[in-house]
Amino acid sequence: MSDTQLTVTLSGGNADDARAVVGALEGTFGPPDERPSDTDATVRMATFGGEGEGTGAGQDGVRPLSEPVTVTVQGTPDALSRVFTARDEGAAAGDQEQERQLVLES
Repeated sequence: MSDTQLTVTLSGGNADDARAVVGALEGTFGPPDERPSDTDATVRMATFGGEGEGTGAGQDGVRPLSEPVTVTVQGTPDALSRVFTARDEGAAAGDQEQERQLVLES
C-alpha cells in the first residue's frame, strides 16, 4: 500500500500509450481515480489516491510505447523508471511536493 498520492499528466503518444503508463503504475499504487480516455485528447491525466493496494502486477506485460511520452509527475515516479526508460527533464519545487518531468521510452 502506498501513502503517497501520485498525479501524472501525459503528452505525446496515443491513448494506448497513456493506458500502458497507467497500467504500469497500478502495480504500485492500485487503480487510478480515473483512467485516461480514448478520445483525441493530446494531454491525458490520471490520479492515484494512494489508498489502494497495488498488486505489483502492473509491471509485467506492459506493452511498449509507440513513441516517447512526456510525463509530468507530482509524487513518486520510481515505479515508472522500473518499467520504462525514463529520462529526467527537470524538476520544479511546489508548496508541498516536487513536480518532475520525465520522457518515457520503451
